[in-house]
Amino acid sequence: MKITRDFICATVTKKAEDQLKNGHPWVYADEITKIDAEPENGSLVDVLSEKGSYLGTGFYSKESKIRIRVISKNANDKFDEAFYKRRLTHAWEYRKTVMGSDISASRIIFGEADFFPGLTVDLFSDVLVAQTLSIGTEKIKDILFPALFDLLKKDGVPLRGIYERNDVKLRELEGIPQYTGWYDIGEKGPTETKICENGIYYHVDFENGQKTGFFLDQKYNRRAVSALTKGRRVLDCFTHTGSFALNAKKGGAEHVTAVDISSTATDMAKRNAELNGLEMEYITANVFDLLPELIASHAKYDFIILDPPAFTKSRKTMLNAMGGYREINQKAMRLLPRGGYLATASCSHFASFDVFKKMLLHAAGDAGVSLRLVEVRGQAPDHPVLMGVPETEYLKFFIFQVV
Repeated sequence: MKITRDFICATVTKKAEDQLKNGHPWVYADEITKIDAEPENGSLVDVLSEKGSYLGTGFYSKESKIRIRVISKNANDKFDEAFYKRRLTHAWEYRKTVMGSDISASRIIFGEADFFPGLTVDLFSDVLVAQTLSIGTEKIKDILFPALFDLLKKDGVPLRGIYERNDVKLRELEGIPQYTGWYDIGEKGPTETKICENGIYYHVDFENGQKTGFFLDQKYNRRAVSALTKGRRVLDCFTHTGSFALNAKKGGAEHVTAVDISSTATDMAKRNAELNGLEMEYITANVFDLLPELIASHAKYDFIILDPPAFTKSRKTMLNAMGGYREINQKAMRLLPRGGYLATASCSHFASFDVFKKMLLHAAGDAGVSLRLVEVRGQAPDHPVLMGVPETEYLKFFIFQVV
């Protein structure tokens, strides 16, 4: 180490050392073999190898199985306000580069991929919506939030406030309470705004909507679907706010049916369609029940979109989850005519690309069809994948022709 260190030191196993050297920033509780003293919850600690080599510095969480989240491997870093401002500037400059004119509705901070563990910040036109899921980041948010607000304002973003969506059970695993509400900065105002994505306008209810209020990660996958829907009859399952359905309609689809189990979701999809002067059909139903009914009635669709919520949030439930994915995909394949198109996604990082592809092959076998691959895609670049951290690569998106 190049400078005097004042942090409590934690010695970790060879396995943890190898993972850190390969780019993964987490140290689990059972990987710590020795610690000099009990650190304050959320404080910074140095991580050492069994031979005493410096491996990095990270936030300590005494309540979580992920006991240390490393934020730097540079022994010369000083974790002051200037350090965090540099990190925020790097994240913002990256988004300006990769998103260009699409930046007004973008993810600005994507947790570990931006070296801010457990922090998500989405920009929706004039509002930042933040979720803080680690105790260490929670403790520095009074540095981060004003700095990020000022950074974007100085760059011409017309921000009116930062809204916190901390209504997530994961916070309790970190020993911090759940809540929602405005952070004390800016003008605040109504908890709904409008965004424009791919030329389509949306109402975003960031107080009550899922996660931060709108799913930005499928932005360019929606555009890819739009390019293939002209003249087609489209069924958009798990429509949420109607985003895939609206892109299909804007792409020239003859007819679009938007389906969701939540009437709140289909109501919002209808509001968004009206906002854009587009007409669609809406069905409030469970997709698992609806698809067999549509098969039995010989419903005519030649493009089906499956964008379900994550069926699994742990390895323990992955087998059951893959059964659910297989069921809806084989039913969609059965409903489609030969030459029809299927766009299908999974947003669970536990279901890897290879696992998801194998499931699709089994579903095609169940349905008695073959699949011609049109395109494989992932999340938009404002949700960057950090190599060595598989949890950051979570979205799988395939477009097939059924043949």
